Amino acid sequence: MRLSQFHLRTEKETPAEAELASHKLMLRAGMIRKLAAGLYTWSPLGLRVLRKVEGIVREEMNRAGAIEMALPLIQPRELWEETGRWEKFGGQLLKIKDRKEQEYCFSPTAEEAVTEFARNELTSYKQLPVNLYQISTKFRDEIRPRFGVMRAREFLMKDAYSFHLDDESLHAEYRNMYDTYTRIFTRLGLKFRAVAADTGAIGGSASHEFQVLADSGEDATVFSDGSDYAANVELAEAVSPGPRGAATEALRDIDTPTQKTCEDVAALMGIPLQRTAKSVAIIGTDSDGNDQFVLALVRGDHMINEIKLAKLPGLGEYRLATEAEILDHLGSEPGFLGPLNASRPIRVIADRSVAAMSDFVVGANKPGFHIAGVNWGRDLAEPDGGDVADIRNVVAGDPSPDGKGVLQIARGIEVGHVFALGRKYSEAMKATVLDANGKTVNPAMGCYGVGVSRIVAAAIEQNHDAAGIIWPDAMAPWSVAVCVINPKNDPAVATAAQALHDELQQRGIDVVLDDRGLRPGAMFADMELIGIPHRVVVSERGLAAGQFEYRHRRAAEAESLDRDALLARLGA
Repeated sequence: MRLSQFHLRTEKETPAEAELASHKLMLRAGMIRKLAAGLYTWSPLGLRVLRKVEGIVREEMNRAGAIEMALPLIQPRELWEETGRWEKFGGQLLKIKDRKEQEYCFSPTAEEAVTEFARNELTSYKQLPVNLYQISTKFRDEIRPRFGVMRAREFLMKDAYSFHLDDESLHAEYRNMYDTYTRIFTRLGLKFRAVAADTGAIGGSASHEFQVLADSGEDATVFSDGSDYAANVELAEAVSPGPRGAATEALRDIDTPTQKTCEDVAALMGIPLQRTAKSVAIIGTDSDGNDQFVLALVRGDHMINEIKLAKLPGLGEYRLATEAEILDHLGSEPGFLGPLNASRPIRVIADRSVAAMSDFVVGANKPGFHIAGVNWGRDLAEPDGGDVADIRNVVAGDPSPDGKGVLQIARGIEVGHVFALGRKYSEAMKATVLDANGKTVNPAMGCYGVGVSRIVAAAIEQNHDAAGIIWPDAMAPWSVAVCVINPKNDPAVATAAQALHDELQQRGIDVVLDDRGLRPGAMFADMELIGIPHRVVVSERGLAAGQFEYRHRRAAEAESLDRDALLARLGA
């Protein structure tokens, strides 16, 4: 391909709207152009990269035995109401009406549509297991689209859905997809981790995220330095600490007129932050379904994990308590709250680390005061088993839940997710098949997603420098750029460059010929910006010496190679 016949428009200036490196570089390289908030046009250059990723995903899905199909982007309300997700999915579900006032949504995922297909097409156990996938545009109405294609409203996604007669078959396909994703991201040249994750709005019994490791990642990935344990921070278990120490201090009020945070109270008292407990007031439900005031306690240096908290009995739909509710139950304003001296009966849930504390400090439920020397059993009723739980985020240095090593935390970008859904959707939508005994059963389901367009941005976050993008070979728009110096001044140079281009192409190498006639500095800057892995320069001086100037994108210096050495270096 000749660049003179291709659309390539790069920018020298960094766009003011861009924050992440990937967003800046994709705009500067001319890969994408913004159409509206969260909506991007992919240029011919960007599309080449996108199709490279899509091709590898498709190859590996086909290799794994999945079957490609295509589902509509626009889906009827009735399907989503069958599963309860018309309302539950929230504001990200973009809803529209047609001329007949019938309601539809733009598909953010396709569990409902594929289950509708399955309940009409799959009737017998003989048709199972089957894994159906598509690579298509999705739409989620992000409240704050940002970071370019990393968190866009419209995106390209591979989503697959498997159907099984029993759980054993589902678990086998879950492992198959786990291994398939490992091959996909390995082939793409990415550094990644597969981590246990929460099932979230999709639902199901098991879930793993595939995270591309990058400092700019929004997700915190937790892993052990002594084993292969890894999990999303939302799911990573904080193990119980050692036995509780004996009480040694008397209970006493501490005057804290302006100190409303654990940090300020600890500083005032000159004690470690770990000796304080913060109280978070929420409203859950009791066994009868009535509102119940709950005080969740975590150590002063820890953070509440909302996902873990919501899994406790009565807290599935919890919300933060209002100031009026806090005043009614605790008799105080926020900033001085604690489990002692409540005005009305409350439920106290202690994190494991708090349940192991002695002589600790909490709010006094009295403006301007905290209480020190608090101990379980003496000042507070011992929390029963149901009200001691892991409700905090882990921190670096915590023991690994598998007992091997300690936990470390790295940033990651989620690019893939596998779910063992079970029968959540097949039961809700009454999808059934006949088993070998003629009995009607709901098939078990799995769901497997890859963010194809997000992978492009994630790869840049992991592979760039001050000059621009550094593509892994498998994702680059072209593997090799043949750059011609002054082609108009010496026809022999242009002829030699074209001959090299044609030979590389014949040998199966994805090559582009930069024949635009730019000055060397501008031409090389473009090739570095758009991230071509291998650059070959053809010049009058080089031809006279029987040499080509070769430079790998990651190399500090160029080197001179003869034709045979060059072809060997390029794997031709």
